[in-house]
Amino acid sequence: MKTLALAALALGLAAVPFAAQAAEPPRWSVAIHGGAGTLSRADMTPEREAEYRAALQGALAAASAILAAGGSAMDAVEAAIVLMEDDPKFNAGRGAVFTWDGRNELDAAIMDGATRAAGAATGVTSIRNPIRLARAILRDGRHVFLSGAGAEQFAAERGLETAPPDYFATEPRRRALERMKAEQISALEVDLKFGTVGAVARDAAGHLAAGTSTGGMTGKRWGRIGDSPVIGAGTYADDRACAVSATGSGEYFIRTAAAHEICARIRLAGEAPQGAADAVIAEIGALGGEGGVILMTPAGEALFSFNSSGMYRGRADSTGVNEVAIFAADAE
Repeated sequence: MKTLALAALALGLAAVPFAAQAAEPPRWSVAIHGGAGTLSRADMTPEREAEYRAALQGALAAASAILAAGGSAMDAVEAAIVLMEDDPKFNAGRGAVFTWDGRNELDAAIMDGATRAAGAATGVTSIRNPIRLARAILRDGRHVFLSGAGAEQFAAERGLETAPPDYFATEPRRRALERMKAEQISALEVDLKFGTVGAVARDAAGHLAAGTSTGGMTGKRWGRIGDSPVIGAGTYADDRACAVSATGSGEYFIRTAAAHEICARIRLAGEAPQGAADAVIAEIGALGGEGGVILMTPAGEALFSFNSSGMYRGRADSTGVNEVAIFAADAE
């Protein structure tokens, strides 16, 4: 766990707009993340960094193409997350971390800011793209949150694509679990970063959406659920305020209802969006947690806030902004 000394850096590290956005308000805008945590150039080869940047750019391009063609924020969010779920470099879908019992259990959520309809699933093991399951739950409308076998049955009834256990499993994730058990260390020590993926968007109609997908934490037990699929903790969207997707030590994001708290500060207290996000991340840091959020405003501002040494992130909009970054010190 990071110390409170690191947490004290939250406000300094949080406001990291790696390029100034254009003065012209965008017609559409999107931001993505691929996890936050202990990230340094010294520990990453140029080749590996290039692979991550390309993966982020690919997800950003998929979402941007939908929005540029007049598509919805919901479709853009789903498209970006599907690509990252299919990429084993991220802790979501293929490449998810292992539970203590050696399984890959997947969580996801999506929310429509126009209607505040939401769908979420947790503890699924055979759904290739959990974000598609979350979207199907939202569309069905009878429930918001499904888990385990029930969520799998729901997915089967709707013909969602499945995959066998070995599709999700990767050797680096298996070795992380083995190291955790052998050295008797915590998930925070073995994971180093939280590879949860997420996206937020504003479409040309002015509607917001947010989505998040994850494999959780290495060695999680007893059906542990983090913040990612919890509406209001790791995922939230409201056209009146903002759309948020979070990544980090989920228990702290749940305890602070982080995603909803940021939007509530903006809508009810009139706080500036960057300030609201920074304040909540600072609170999480003070409690001992680490991570970050991506934030989309009704005006199409794509913002980032995190108290870790890096966060895989990117943003693009109709004014020509198109950029990805990894480290806290990336060009501003």
